[in-house]
Amino acid sequence: MTGSDSPNISLVLTVLNEGENLSRLLDSITRQTRWPDEVVIVDGGSTDDSAEILERWSGDLPLRVIHALGANISAGRNIAIRHSEGDIIAVTDAGVTLDSTWLEHLTDPLIDGEEAIDAVGGFFVPDAQTTFEHALAATTLPDVEEISPGAFLPSSRSFAFRRSWFEAGVRYPEWLDYCEDLVLDLRLKRAGARFIFAPDATVRFRPRKSALAFWRQYYLYARGDGRAGLFMTRHLARYLTYVLLAPSFVLVRSPAWRAIVVLGAIVYMRRPIRRLRARGQWHLSEFIGLTMRTVMLRALGDVAKMAGYPVGLWWRFRTHGIRQDWTSIPDSPDGRD
Repeated sequence: MTGSDSPNISLVLTVLNEGENLSRLLDSITRQTRWPDEVVIVDGGSTDDSAEILERWSGDLPLRVIHALGANISAGRNIAIRHSEGDIIAVTDAGVTLDSTWLEHLTDPLIDGEEAIDAVGGFFVPDAQTTFEHALAATTLPDVEEISPGAFLPSSRSFAFRRSWFEAGVRYPEWLDYCEDLVLDLRLKRAGARFIFAPDATVRFRPRKSALAFWRQYYLYARGDGRAGLFMTRHLARYLTYVLLAPSFVLVRSPAWRAIVVLGAIVYMRRPIRRLRARGQWHLSEFIGLTMRTVMLRALGDVAKMAGYPVGLWWRFRTHGIRQDWTSIPDSPDGRD
């Protein structure tokens, strides 16, 4: 527990039909070396047993549950923060489990560190349990050594910041249902908040269990990028690669050009393959099979992004114009679905 002279810590999250995962998360909260002073959970309208699970755990945690039917994840987080009382807001997701020292490592810089520190980004690691999940984790999730702390935009799976920024009007964008945490990060940074990276503040979560679920996830992520106008150069480079460079391998008969394309593909896949090698002791046949899956998943994720991004851009153009800078303006009801 935090001492009486320490700032209060509110842990906030949203749930929607998370009955399969919720007990693991709540149990991991009880095992923290530093407990939150309160846990505020917004249920966006679960139809499974999430509400019953939360009720069962209410005697073991300082838990407050708010029912907000239809609230998306951004609105839910804003509601939870608004109803919380802590000086420090810690944020996570329902589909994770927290390492026992997570909250301590995440909030130490805000409690014991410099006053100038305003936000702390923790880390997240895969809890892969099947061959497919191991391949998907290598495809999508970086190792901690790959993170550049100065450029890191924390996921709200593992994030903490001072309540004063929320009170000043920096909120989650309720017009976004995906990539909302990146917009919050950018809003905080543009407002002058100082971030640090806390790699030991670790949460664990399972990757998607099927190719279809992964495709939908990355489609929605890219649609969120398009709505917010994020990473346009990165998305354009992806279209260039698949629309021009990949077909040229077949159409252009020059051996030198084909060698360049193959080399580019190897460079593109180097990080996922390196992660595979580092994350398990595989037999050669297992490693080859995982590598093939990783290549196919990388391509599938790219196709999902290419499908989702223009949908988001079109929404952005229809609502407020393609040049609107969402990262530095207040929410507008006109921008919501």
